[in-house]
Amino acid sequence: MNNVYNFAAGPAQLPEAVLRRAQDELSDNRRRGISVLEMSHDSREFSTVIKSAEASLRELMNIPQNYKVLFLQGGATTQFAAIPLNLLSERRTADYVITGQSSRNAYLQAKKYGDIAIAASSAGASPAFSTVPETTRADFRPDADYVHICYNNTVYGTKFNYVPDTGNIPLVANMSSSILSEPVDVTKFALIYASAQKNIAPAGMTVVIVRDDLIGNARPETPFMLDYKLHADSRSMYNTPPVYQIYMAKLMFDWILSVGGLDEMKRRNERKASLLYDYLDSQHYYTAPVDKKCRSMTNVIFITGDAKLDTKFAKEADRAGLKNLKGHSSVGGMRASLYNSMTEQGVAALVDFMKHFAEDNPKLGA
Repeated sequence: MNNVYNFAAGPAQLPEAVLRRAQDELSDNRRRGISVLEMSHDSREFSTVIKSAEASLRELMNIPQNYKVLFLQGGATTQFAAIPLNLLSERRTADYVITGQSSRNAYLQAKKYGDIAIAASSAGASPAFSTVPETTRADFRPDADYVHICYNNTVYGTKFNYVPDTGNIPLVANMSSSILSEPVDVTKFALIYASAQKNIAPAGMTVVIVRDDLIGNARPETPFMLDYKLHADSRSMYNTPPVYQIYMAKLMFDWILSVGGLDEMKRRNERKASLLYDYLDSQHYYTAPVDKKCRSMTNVIFITGDAKLDTKFAKEADRAGLKNLKGHSSVGGMRASLYNSMTEQGVAALVDFMKHFAEDNPKLGA
């Protein structure tokens, strides 16, 4: 591979070893005479793939047997509707913690189906969503059917540095941009969901890990494709599943297991994040506008304080082989996504570029 580093928030860079294996098997999957792109979801060959993918994910995350693992079509946004349709009882009450764009959109979607309240929000922070609110059990309504959080905020670069205490209320977490970056105690969550394109596989699939007792209570108006029970009973093959994405996810799971599992991923990711944050904290040209207590390990936000310089930085970085560093349109600045496949060499190259850019582009009045 050439020295190009993809810092995109998604679709994100994949490990070279995973891409090489996918390339080797693309036209003839394991000498079966057929490409995985042509493989029928009803075939014995694909049954082996999806069972292996689930087994590897269960091993990686230590998922208990009383949780189902679903590989579903589409992105995490689809789950914004599926979750209330499956989890709301006759009370139709749920509480949401708003920490950015994704959690806010999930809240707005859920409001269509019940009495949905904002239990806590960091919208009023300065800058907006630059921190994660600290919650206690008292912040949540005792009769809520569930509490929803976005565990890691891709756009604003924050992460929950704790698991909210919700008592007996099921806790639901969108982990799209942090899943598999470190170990998590699955038993502290009733439902975890994550779109694939950040740390698992190409775009087009979402993984849902849901406790058994939350399955089978979908509201009557729930579309078939959003009913968790139908998907659980059919082992994710109620409708043609995203075959290639599941295959790629299996390769990713197996690669993580081969290098040491989630403990090793956490070690690597902490080193990468520290390399970038330590530099940001050591100088004054760039600013990381995020509360240090809840900095994301996977999505690092930084700015120069000059929008024109930020634009120039992203363009020149792209020409230098540091791709997709432009921040989200709602935030601006720069964003470096340091998912599992990003190497320490890539982060070091970014820091080196940042140093040279600062030297070559002095700010007025500095």
